[in-house]
Amino acid sequence: MGSKIYVGGLPYSTTEQQLSDLFAAHGSVASARIITDKFTGQSRGFGFVEMSGDSEAQAAIAALNGTQLGGRTLTVNEARPQEPRAGGGGGRGGFGGGRH
Repeated sequence: MGSKIYVGGLPYSTTEQQLSDLFAAHGSVASARIITDKFTGQSRGFGFVEMSGDSEAQAAIAALNGTQLGGRTLTVNEARPQEPRAGGGGGRGGFGGGRH
């Protein structure tokens, strides 16, 4: 099983292929995904890379964390499990009170 790595501070123009190529210098990349806004499709400036092995992932984190890409400083660390989100939207509490 591979290790998932969080990559923050990505330039908005970075492609998944560029992200994969950046990490490939440090080991075998299983997948690279850039997170985009669901409405605009614009990059949100972060993504995830899955490396084939833990040692490769640790080497990539050590080598790339704090480095520059496109004028931005990368934050590279082990991805944490996604927090469960609270369901639904915030509803309106009460019902409007009309005239009596």
